[in-house]
Formats: sequence, C-alpha cells, structure tokens
Amino acid sequence: MMDMLTEGPIRTRIEGAVLEVTLDRPNANAIDLATSRIMGEVFRAFRDDDALRVAILRAAGEKFFCPGWDLKAAAGGDAVDGDYGVGGFGGLQELPHLNKPVICAVNGICCGGGLELALSCDLILAADTARFALPEIRSGTVADAASIKLPKRIPYHVAMDLLLTGRWFDAEEALRWGLLREVCAPHDLLEQTWELARHLESGPPLVYAAIKEIVREAEAMRFQDALNRVTRRQFATVDTLYGSEDLLEGQNAFAEKRNPVWKGR
Repeated sequence: MMDMLTEGPIRTRIEGAVLEVTLDRPNANAIDLATSRIMGEVFRAFRDDDALRVAILRAAGEKFFCPGWDLKAAAGGDAVDGDYGVGGFGGLQELPHLNKPVICAVNGICCGGGLELALSCDLILAADTARFALPEIRSGTVADAASIKLPKRIPYHVAMDLLLTGRWFDAEEALRWGLLREVCAPHDLLEQTWELARHLESGPPLVYAAIKEIVREAEAMRFQDALNRVTRRQFATVDTLYGSEDLLEGQNAFAEKRNPVWKGR
C-alpha cells in the first residue's frame, strides 16, 4: 500500500481502494518542477499498487484549480524544459501504462497547463463556478499537450477557437462540448466526485485496464488493426482479462442473477 502524504504541495488520502490526491500550493496551485516530480511519484505508486483502483485529482481552495506552470518558479530558475518527473507535467501527462481510472474535480480557475492536466484524466467534474482557458497564445507560446488532445476530444473548430483566441469559457460551455461529465454546485463537487469514484471502485479492475490500454493504443491505429489486436489477445491487459477469474465470475454472476465479486485476477 502506498504511503499517504499529509503535508507539502501534494496531499494524499486513501479510503478503501480510492486514492485522493490534493494539489495545495498557495496562492494559485501553480505547478513547479519539484511539485510535478512529486505528483509523478504519487501517480506511479498508484499505478503500481494493486490495492488501489481509482484516483481523484483535486485542488485545495475555492478560487483556483490550477493555472498550470509556475511562472514565478520559472523566473527563479526552473527551466520550462526541465525535469518534470516520471509522469511528465503534473505526473499524469506522460505516465506510461496507467490503466486505472482517474477522476478530476475542478473547483475554480483551470487554465493553461492546469487544463492540460485535467485533460490527462479520464473523467472531469467541475463546480459551476469553474472557468477554463488556454491563454498560452497571449504569451507567445504554444499549449502543446492541448494542441494534440483538444481537437480529438471536441469539435475541431471549437478546439481551434479555444487554442487560437485563448478566450475564457465557463463550466456550462465545457459541459456542452463534452469536456465535462457533470457540473455541480461548489459545495457538492467533492461529494459527487467521491460518489463516482466509489461507483468505479466497485467495478471490474481488469476490464478498466483493458479499456484504457485499448483506447490509448488504438488512437494511432486503424480500426481493423486495433480490433485484430484485441481479438488476438495482443494487448497485455486484454490477454490478462480473457484468462482471468474475473471473466468467469462476471459470466457466472450474470447467469445466476447476482452481483459479481471482482478480485482483480
């Protein structure tokens, strides 16, 4: 079981098989190199801990989720192309083989690298007071990860509007374009996020792993090539699933009209 962090820029809490990760860097939860490296270690430990099935990423405070890169740290010597750690920026963006669901709870301003961090999660919930933007264009740089991800998540012309103008948009617009699963009142955000996490916690972890690997790997493949790899058990997670006790348990539970008991093996 991974150790919990109770102080510093990253705090963790474990309840059942759910890991809650809280970004807490006053005043705005901006991420410097050191914080990014810590986040990478936290999410790598989550990935490798069989006792944990779901992670929640949230931020402390009410005004800011994360504005992305810490420009003050950059002015103090943090290089923008420095060592972000094992998972890349924010610990999630480039972490390989993360085959467990990660839920993001956005409680306030979420812009630049903060929005890219949210896009690295599988499901995003937001408070109705949350606001989003990709303002890199205004400072003469590129939102690199968002330029890759956003046109694949929402309509091309909407993504280009957000990338080329850097304009702000609210939670309702984000929901309308499909970036968010749900918009909540601020005081309900964490409760709703945990409700979703507990629902996923009760699900089949080997199926989640297969879904995440298939989705990730198929992104750069032709449909038939990807489907052939699935049916021939050429994805490691699919091969594990098809030979697992959980697959038999799911079939037996369905036939016996009972709830399955997933063991992750």
